[in-house]
Amino acid sequence: MSRDPAVGRWAMMMAVRVAATLGAILGVVLLGRAEAWGPKLLGVAIVASALWVIATVPRALAHRWRTPE
Repeated sequence: MSRDPAVGRWAMMMAVRVAATLGAILGVVLLGRAEAWGPKLLGVAIVASALWVIATVPRALAHRWRTPE
């Protein structure tokens, strides 16, 4: 029985979303616990980049793996 490649691709897109969500949580924790400006800016940068990954990478993968017409 052959395995459907869509299952693996869906799992990869979900793994990217979960990893980016965990990164955003890490950034929020860092932002909340930091007292100096440097770590706070790092927390903001981590949150912003994680949100960008959540918004763009799964769509790019879906576009790349789309079945040609």
